[in-house]
Amino acid sequence: MRSTICAALAAGSLLPVPSAFAQGQAQRGEYLVTIMDCTGCHTPGTFLGKPDLQRPLAGSEVGFQIPGLGIFYPPNLTPDPETGLGRWSETDIIKAVRTGVRPDGRQLVPVMPYRSYGKLTDADAKALAGYLKSLKPVRNQVPGPVGANEKPSAPYLTVVMPQ
Repeated sequence: MRSTICAALAAGSLLPVPSAFAQGQAQRGEYLVTIMDCTGCHTPGTFLGKPDLQRPLAGSEVGFQIPGLGIFYPPNLTPDPETGLGRWSETDIIKAVRTGVRPDGRQLVPVMPYRSYGKLTDADAKALAGYLKSLKPVRNQVPGPVGANEKPSAPYLTVVMPQ
């Protein structure tokens, strides 16, 4: 039996198994992106009531104002090397999703629920990162963060306290 398995491996007849595994991982990653509602913040037009479904996860042109911190725009999560995660490794993505720390050391804003996502299993975190890396790259430069005392150049959501 063992020699049959070794012969099958050598002949390549078991190659569809890793392929099926990779397909399963991609489906798991897509599922996680869906239930974690990544598109709810990271898709252009979503906050304007018209999500651009041709550019899912390509970042938002509308930011969040966090009093005392500034305005932050959800970044492009596609693997575009210039405007997205193209230069990030899967390990970089997993670290950011779980801990809120980017590869450059910058802390993600508290609006990003990395504290909750820190509970992802290793397998789910890898599936999520692998899925994001597998997407079609979309070139979409979102506005950069704006400091608390700086003037924004793009729209943003804010909290207004009742009077």
